[in-house]
Order: sequence, then structure tokens, then C-alpha cells
Amino acid sequence: MKTLAPGSIIGIIGGGQLGRMLALAAAPLGYRVHIFAPEPDPCAGDVSWRVTQAEYDDTAALAAFAAEVDVITFEFENVPVAPLAALGDTPVFPPTKALEVGQDRVTEKTFAAKFGARTAPWAPVADRAALDAAIAKIGTPAILKSARFGYDGKGQALVNTPEDADAAWEAINGQPAILEAKVAFKAEFSLIGVRGQNGALMFYDPPQNVHKNGVLATSTVPADPIIKEQLVAARAFARRMSEALDYVGAFAIEFFATADAPLFNEMAPRVHNSGHWTIEGAETSQFENHIRAICGLPLGSTALVARGVQMTNLIGDDVHRWGNVLMERNAHLHLYGKAEARDGRKMGHITRVER
Repeated sequence: MKTLAPGSIIGIIGGGQLGRMLALAAAPLGYRVHIFAPEPDPCAGDVSWRVTQAEYDDTAALAAFAAEVDVITFEFENVPVAPLAALGDTPVFPPTKALEVGQDRVTEKTFAAKFGARTAPWAPVADRAALDAAIAKIGTPAILKSARFGYDGKGQALVNTPEDADAAWEAINGQPAILEAKVAFKAEFSLIGVRGQNGALMFYDPPQNVHKNGVLATSTVPADPIIKEQLVAARAFARRMSEALDYVGAFAIEFFATADAPLFNEMAPRVHNSGHWTIEGAETSQFENHIRAICGLPLGSTALVARGVQMTNLIGDDVHRWGNVLMERNAHLHLYGKAEARDGRKMGHITRVER
């Protein structure tokens, strides 16, 4: 394990709000951040030392980027893996194997089952004919989800009856997918953890999540009792998963809490929206702990520092209705510096802390 000295440069692939909050967490520890992103003005660039604008598959730009930084991490998992070979010998955390698993639903579901996680019934859908076969196997209602590049409800379509197949296939633009049965669940929750280079693994209190239109709306800690009852099984899977991947850094695994066991939904090999509450609500935020992990520092305490915490996303035009938040006691506003408030776009969040 190599500890990076203050003044070292952290390279972050991706320039969104997660990269922005990672950069803000790195600064107090004495690190500088270099962002690599295709956007001309990424919001993470506002608080970073340097930005390289290039496409994720630009191997020459990736090689030059790697030569200028001391360690590399990701704030966005939908990055082509093959071009990352251009990063050479610069340490990369988490390992690219975690990206391969996290960016493809077929690989992800197969991996989860291999290490003992229960999932909703599902089937791969390679083409339109395979969708009919999957419906015959899985039944309806079900959800058709693109295998890659789906997040915040994108690339998903509801299949209530077999007659919905054509419309659903068109809705996801006819790309490889999975069909997943809709399941009855009591609640949704995230397991947020962080693993150091020495194998130390720590978990945060699990937030209970509520989604609207496929986008996370709120994350609340503490969660309902049923979620706490299913933590042992969820954490045991996370430990097996992180050890198998030789994982380093923060991660999130989303689960459905059902009547008898947690069902694996998906994993994120990075810091996660449902962990934003940790900035004010935990002794060490997910962002600082990710920086600590990839830089070879000891992990910080994940303990809750309040009676309760709720994070609320500001989606689209919600960003224009935050004024009174500044007058609330124990309310914390985070705006991401994005210029265009599109429908479904995360523009910021508010964390309310109950002392």
C-alpha cells in the first residue's frame, strides 16, 4: 500500500457532480484534482486544479492524463474499458474489473448471483425475438432495462402485458437489454461501503430511498426496521463482492427489502447519490473516505452524527425553488453549478439534519 503525500494529484475520469464533491473532499487533505471529461465545461471543473477535455476513448489523451497524475479514479462508470489500457502503470482505483461488472446489467446480475445475492427473476434480451421469449419465461408485469448506459430511469420501459413488447422495445431504442420481473417489496435501500487498499471494509448506516419517475428523490437515515433486519445478509454479500474484485474506494449496492430477504438491484462502483447525506450526517463523508482509500490513508469513521438525516434531490426546475432553504436551521444546500435545468437532471441537493 502506497500513501500519497499532500500535494499529489488525483485524476478523476468524469466531470459531473460526483467528481465535484470528490474534488471538494480532496482539497482539505492537501490533494489537487485533475478532471478528464468530454464536456467543454464540466461542473467538477469549477473546483478542480485542471481539466482535460477529451472523449473517454481517446487513448492519446488518456495516456497524457495518466502521466500527469499520481492515482486515477472514476465518478462515472459508463466509460469504455478497453481504452483505459492507455493509463499504463498509474494506479487505478477501483479496478477496471469493477467497471466491467457495474456497467452491464447482464454481467452485473450474473456476478451478483455467483456471490450469493438474490435477484428478481430476469432474462437477457439480445434482440426483439428474445424479448418475446423472455416474456414467456419471466411473465408480466416486468421492466425492460437496457443492458448498458441506463441510469436515473433512462433506458427502461414497463411491460404490463405481452402486447406492450413492441412499444417497450422501441422505447429503449432496440438495444441489448434484460427483462426483469416486477417484485413486491417493502422498501428500497442502499448499502454504502468503502474499502481501503489494506482490505479494511466499513459501512455507513443504510439510507432508505424513494424514487420518482426513476430518479432518486430522497434518502433517509435511519431506515425502517425491515431494512435493518436485512443488513446482515446485504453486508455479507458486499464483503464477498468487494474481496472478489479487490475493490478499493467507495461503492453502493441498491437492494429491495422484501418480506424475507434483500434482493440485489444494482451496484455502483463509485460514490453514490444516496450517500450524499454523509457530508453532513456522518463523521467522514463517502467522498472523503473514497479519497482516503485511493490515496492509501486510513479510513475515517462512518458513524452517524445526528438523530436522523434526509437528503432531497433538486431535479430539473426544482433548483429554482431553494431560496427558503437558507433560512432553515440544520438544512444544507448543495448546488452543482449546472447551467441547464433539464427534466430529470440532478441540479443539486438539500440535506436536513435532525440534531
